[in-house]
Amino acid sequence: MIGGIVMSQSNLEKQEAKLKALNQKIKDEKDKIEQRLGKQIISQANLDYANLSNDQIKLLAKQFSEFLKVKSVDH
Repeated sequence: MIGGIVMSQSNLEKQEAKLKALNQKIKDEKDKIEQRLGKQIISQANLDYANLSNDQIKLLAKQFSEFLKVKSVDH
């Protein structure tokens, strides 16, 4: 019976490792999308990276979010 418990624990650890790797992969993909979206918005709006403070970024994000909400209501 002890061998079965050890094997079950080993399988559980393998599954946990797979889950952790999958969660990291999901996080990495989300990060890539966020970066690409941010770069596209900055590029399309002709914004200068050097002049974007954290407060300006937050304000722009809020304005963009509100714009998208209004557009989704219009449809």
